[in-house]
Amino acid sequence: MTLVQDKPRVVELSVSGTPRRGVLSRAMSGLGNGAVQVVLALVAVFWLMPVFGLFVASLRSERANSESGWWAVFTKPAELTLNNYVDLMGNATILQSFLNTVYIAVPSTILVVVLAALAAYGLAWIEFRGRIWLTVGVVGLLVMPVQVALIPVAKLFGALDLFGTITGVVAFHVAFGLPFAIFLLRNFFTGIPRDLVEAARMDGATEWVIFRRVVLPVAKPALASLAIFQFLWVWNDLLVALVFADQDSAPITVALRGQLRQFGTNIDLLASGAFLSMVVPLAVFLAFQRYFVQGVLAGSTK
Repeated sequence: MTLVQDKPRVVELSVSGTPRRGVLSRAMSGLGNGAVQVVLALVAVFWLMPVFGLFVASLRSERANSESGWWAVFTKPAELTLNNYVDLMGNATILQSFLNTVYIAVPSTILVVVLAALAAYGLAWIEFRGRIWLTVGVVGLLVMPVQVALIPVAKLFGALDLFGTITGVVAFHVAFGLPFAIFLLRNFFTGIPRDLVEAARMDGATEWVIFRRVVLPVAKPALASLAIFQFLWVWNDLLVALVFADQDSAPITVALRGQLRQFGTNIDLLASGAFLSMVVPLAVFLAFQRYFVQGVLAGSTK
């Protein structure tokens, strides 16, 4: 009996379909992740340099700031002092403006998030006549600049005796914050699986129960992102406060602007006040950072 052995077959692999990598891609692969991290760290340091300079200037005396730049502290660390913040806490104008900022930013954020969540749920999951046109109207309000409404709203607030009050400033921020908030939350709510909402309705749940127990727990990232955006916008606002707030209801941005007229003699007050106004938004962002990242990435993956 003769054994017949098959000849080994050579399988040729075609690599013609493999995409060719660019020069930059090959260079980055050669450098590795370490070099990328170093570059990102340098960019972060460069971006944070003004903030660090402001913080150092807030810890130096008026004379030291007028004689040299903030970088001189590396050779004269004894110039650092907390007296600027002690004086700031004793400044009635800055302290009252800081409290006014809290009185304006907190209600404006809460009202926008609550009202926008209710309106977005209705536009996303409740069938009613004219829903599409109402959604188009909300989107159309996004393109309206704030400057167009300053004079008409000022006349309206004057007739309602709201001009120059914290209530008027809050009402303006809520009115102009709702279109974007409704648009953002509606897009997020429509991404919720329909089977989840329909199952709750089949179990006899009302729309309020579905909104509170089904939609809101799922929408925490989007609500946190909206709250951060709205809080930062209102806290850092200057234009609306200049128009609708008086001296007693002015936020800290207006108070610091008023101090700029004497920039050469009160840079220590300006630096400490400006850095204090940055601490609260930074703390809010860090507190809701986890939800913020989830809200930004929501809908990017299936």
